[in-house]
Amino acid sequence: MSRAFVKEDDHEQAPDYRLPDPDSPYYAEAAAWALIQGADAGDSRGAELATGYRWGDPLLNDEVAMILEQAQANGEDRVAQLARRFLRAARG
Repeated sequence: MSRAFVKEDDHEQAPDYRLPDPDSPYYAEAAAWALIQGADAGDSRGAELATGYRWGDPLLNDEVAMILEQAQANGEDRVAQLARRFLRAARG
């Protein structure tokens, strides 16, 4: 295997996705944030496995739109960029 595909930074741990109980009314919002954070950390697959949602899942459009709005208001450019990418993926 090419060294380009070998992760040598084993000291870096995958993000810890702390989510409420799936029955919680806050679960969808927390899952949307976890997917955004996972994408930012280069761990989209881990976030998908942790949340049960895939990147661009239209079920989270409202939550991601809210994240986008807040990010734009707070000048969080990277979060806004990832939220826009999520919403584009949701449109297919």
